[in-house]
Amino acid sequence: MKQKTDHHGSIPAILRNVNPLASAYPGQPQNHYRRCQGETIVDTGKTRSRRAGRAARQKERRSPPTISAAPPGQIGGRYRPLDDREIHAIYTTALKLLAELGMGQAPPQLIEAATAKGAAINGLGRLAFPRMLVEDVVASAAKSFVLYGRDPRYDIEVGGERVYFGTGGAAVQTLDLDTGLYRPSTLNDLHDFTRLIDGLPNISWFTRCCIATDVPDSFDLDINTAYALIRNTQKPVGTAFTLGHHVAPIVEMFDMALGGPGQFRKRPFCKAHISPVVSPMRYGEDAVDVTIACIQQGVPINSIIAAQSGATAPATLAGFLAQSLAETLAGLILVNVFAPGYPVIFSNWPFVIDLRTGAFCGSGGESAVLNAASAQISNWLGLPSGVASSMADAKAVDAQMGAEKALSAVAAGLAGANMVYESAGMMASLLGASFEAFVLDDEMLSAVHRTIRGIEVNDETLGFEAIRDVVLGEGHFLSHPLTMAAMERDYAWPQLADREAPATWAEQGAADIWERARQRAKQHLRDHHPDYLGETLTTRLKSRYPLK
Repeated sequence: MKQKTDHHGSIPAILRNVNPLASAYPGQPQNHYRRCQGETIVDTGKTRSRRAGRAARQKERRSPPTISAAPPGQIGGRYRPLDDREIHAIYTTALKLLAELGMGQAPPQLIEAATAKGAAINGLGRLAFPRMLVEDVVASAAKSFVLYGRDPRYDIEVGGERVYFGTGGAAVQTLDLDTGLYRPSTLNDLHDFTRLIDGLPNISWFTRCCIATDVPDSFDLDINTAYALIRNTQKPVGTAFTLGHHVAPIVEMFDMALGGPGQFRKRPFCKAHISPVVSPMRYGEDAVDVTIACIQQGVPINSIIAAQSGATAPATLAGFLAQSLAETLAGLILVNVFAPGYPVIFSNWPFVIDLRTGAFCGSGGESAVLNAASAQISNWLGLPSGVASSMADAKAVDAQMGAEKALSAVAAGLAGANMVYESAGMMASLLGASFEAFVLDDEMLSAVHRTIRGIEVNDETLGFEAIRDVVLGEGHFLSHPLTMAAMERDYAWPQLADREAPATWAEQGAADIWERARQRAKQHLRDHHPDYLGETLTTRLKSRYPLK
């Protein structure tokens, strides 16, 4: 029997707002299309009543979901840019580089510890690591560990193929919320960025994303950076230490924030971002000192290798992966010769330069596939993996930004990277950070987690009985219990991306995504002023440390 198509018919009113093209198909209501074109439709009181009910339902559907369809920690690993033969060839070349070429500029304390484990100074004067030593280190290295939040709700288990997105970077410029132009980053910006991400659910940890250029002294910079992190969020955090002797006083401050001496070691909520290797293939002395100091203080280590294709590593992608893997293994060895099994994130961050100009590139297909391959190799070794993605080269919050960020975030997530750094807020090839980008990236990462989650296929989701009921009954699924259950369980609903009809969008001011994100960021910064330390402790800390 043919369905009625007027507004008194059997098709529910909700259907009229599903798709402006619905009227192109037989049996669909025509009034929706006419409304999209701006026509006035004269309705009865009964229809207005239905509209009011529909408006209430629409408002409810637009409210933030009570549950997340895909929370952080989804299981990746479906995307495999390398096959097993290719991984083995890259790994074998990395082992050969460490055994035959070795690492330059190894400081004395590392040479002493490494040679006691079987390393040797080769004929080139470089510290060489035989294959057996490397494989023993990999076998005994930490395979997973908990990165704690100050609030246990934010604890992260790092390892396996669980995927989390967070921040990183050292932007010296900030995209100003008012002018839309870049200016030098300040300590106040860092406080603002930290309290902004405190309310963004898909950003699982916060590593300082900008450098406070108004704090010139290196110790003052390090301790004020750490203070901004613990004051404004209880998520896991990460920071950098310029020199080794900066670590102990900052950990002392962390102890005070947790209630007393030794408390940080029990629940280390801050990881150290250390780049122990200067590509190509040599150690950095200051970074080695910081590494040893962090081990002594119980600070988990994010050991970052950041080679650049065609500059400090081969331009060929396979050669790049072989060298950067060797360097990342050298960083892992550095930690494990002093403390076997110490919590380390095996962070092989492939960076790309534009070979036409020599400029650093934060995005592109090459960067996306390199980071995915890096995650795949780390997971193949069974090590907690870290990569870097979503570092837009775009300067503005525009289509270029969205395309660049989404491409690399999806690739890294599907490959199963445990910790995806730089994944929110970073702009201008890592030179800039943006408040608007943070809130947009948080929404983008919700969709990425949903992509990683994939599709669950079982008797309930296949819905044979539901299909039978609908076909023989009302002829639509809109009010069916299967649909209601799936709305929050299976769909990640955006709050900033616009899905309105063109006429509605125009009536509401035709705002672009940059403006919507700006208003959301401003609202959050206006309303959210956490102080997770409290006035008494803040006073004590400021009397003890040079806090601004």
